[in-house]
Amino acid sequence: MSSPAQPADLIITGTILTVDDALPTARNLAVAFGRIAAVDLPDDELANWIGPDTAVVSAGDGCVLPGFVEAHGHPLMEAVALSDRMVDIRPVTLPDADDVVAAVRAEVARRGAQGAYLNGWDPLLQRGLPEPTLEWLNGLADTPLVIIHNSGHKAFFNSAAAEMAGITRDTPDPKGARFGRDGNGDLDGTAEESAAVFPLIGGAISVADYPAMLMAECERLNRAGLTTCSEMAFDPMFRPMLAALHDRLTVRLRTYEMSTAQLHTDAAPFDGDDVVRQVGIKIWVDGSPWVGNIDLSFPYLDTDATRTIGVVPGSCGHANYTREQLAEIVGAFYPQGWQLACHVHGDNGVDTILDVYEDALRAHPRDDHRLRLEHVGAITDAQLARAHALGVTCSLFVDQLHYWGDVIVDGLFGPEHGERWMPCGSAAATGMRISLHNDPPVTPEEPLRNISVAATRRAPSGRVLAPQERLTVEQAIRAQTLDAAYQLFADDRIGSIEVGKYADLVVLSADPRAV
Repeated sequence: MSSPAQPADLIITGTILTVDDALPTARNLAVAFGRIAAVDLPDDELANWIGPDTAVVSAGDGCVLPGFVEAHGHPLMEAVALSDRMVDIRPVTLPDADDVVAAVRAEVARRGAQGAYLNGWDPLLQRGLPEPTLEWLNGLADTPLVIIHNSGHKAFFNSAAAEMAGITRDTPDPKGARFGRDGNGDLDGTAEESAAVFPLIGGAISVADYPAMLMAECERLNRAGLTTCSEMAFDPMFRPMLAALHDRLTVRLRTYEMSTAQLHTDAAPFDGDDVVRQVGIKIWVDGSPWVGNIDLSFPYLDTDATRTIGVVPGSCGHANYTREQLAEIVGAFYPQGWQLACHVHGDNGVDTILDVYEDALRAHPRDDHRLRLEHVGAITDAQLARAHALGVTCSLFVDQLHYWGDVIVDGLFGPEHGERWMPCGSAAATGMRISLHNDPPVTPEEPLRNISVAATRRAPSGRVLAPQERLTVEQAIRAQTLDAAYQLFADDRIGSIEVGKYADLVVLSADPRAV
């Protein structure tokens, strides 16, 4: 278009990676009313788009990309976990076990009757941590104390915290979760999986303080280059809060409501708008490799690492839901038109959910379902091929290699299974549209490092794990932009720099293909 109806609001010039196969790179772009109005204009036409109020910006030696997309995040939880109300003791923050224990003691002293909440306990990486028994926790505090494991799949709590949360020895285990008990049936101070963990942290969430927490979370995401983030454990109680903050949000949210025993949601598929939209239902097969409860066909190793996390020698882990339970959940939501996103790490678990998905697809055919598998650490090549044939897409937690890569191989699963953990290359080779994610707050939101880890597969020691599973930089960028948007049913609005899409952009200091 040589004569636009009105000048652009913004012109950006420089190296532009569009993630659009029809025009992979461009020299400029024009933005009007928050959307891409033109891409790669010839020099003689570019002047026609510039008016007295048009901002013209050069990227210089930098590079412009579509805004990064976190396809599997927990921003509503991370807003609390990284706020002043909960102490960040993740290995990325406190790698030393003595510092972790000191932080627990200091928070107990600081908070008193308010209760102390900490997030990020990880004995695999913070070697030398004490065993967080109920006796140890009660010895630290006679006021509420809750420590969340870095995986988010387990929590440790003292007796005062149980009393505050109204949890007793007679409290039934939630579906797919459990409260640990000793030989007498009394609480042992552990909780496994979201439905058991979440009730323990209610004291850390304040309605008055939460808006500021969420705005700080948006800033964190934006600083990492993220403009869209999924919420993979959405609780409907947050709907009024999101509605009140809607016009202040600087990150687009795509929510996945947690399935509950009621098998019901008040929402309908795609409720919301381009800022906040509910697109799916979140379900689980198993738990976390770091706490020993993923559903595998092969055993964990018998090592110091596995003994540290309490894995019984020879254990192949376990599922948290049976095939029958999963079929009931999928059968309740899928026929209503919902996309389902299923957390699964173990290869046995992958077989289970693919069987359930296949039955649902046969009973209720749908042209564009985009059913998802989340994390898929131990998924096999045959399972990837089967998933792709069913139209199922995977989101891979590749950043686990950056933090736990050596532990995965040497401490948990051995070379045969550990080396190919998070097989991005095999997934992409099927033709599947995959995404990469950080699962924040489990690991910090760092999409650029995801791209790097997918392209290098370098563990903390420097060794390369299964180089055949590497992605090219271009593939990895696509998995953090357009294909991540595809998984969120948002690729028609974001994820690439194309005319008509939102001008959600990230500017990097250099071209990621050249550094």
